[in-house]
Amino acid sequence: MSDNVNHPAHYLAHPSGIEVIQITEHLNFCLGNAVKYILRADHKGKPIEDLNKARWYIEREITRRRQPPDPRPPLA
Repeated sequence: MSDNVNHPAHYLAHPSGIEVIQITEHLNFCLGNAVKYILRADHKGKPIEDLNKARWYIEREITRRRQPPDPRPPLA
């Protein structure tokens, strides 16, 4: 039986056995979400939608990286 809250089947489907969160928790928000949508694309029934979501996050990350660094110190 699938645990849709703690271990959804579409995040456990990779042949390596690695759960998606084990990868994404080591990435920033945009890259983590892009990886999440790529890895689940063939398992939730809307692969083109998931790939478009991944592209959206990748484009957002590219835009962020092209901007000059913020000279203000990070918030505590």
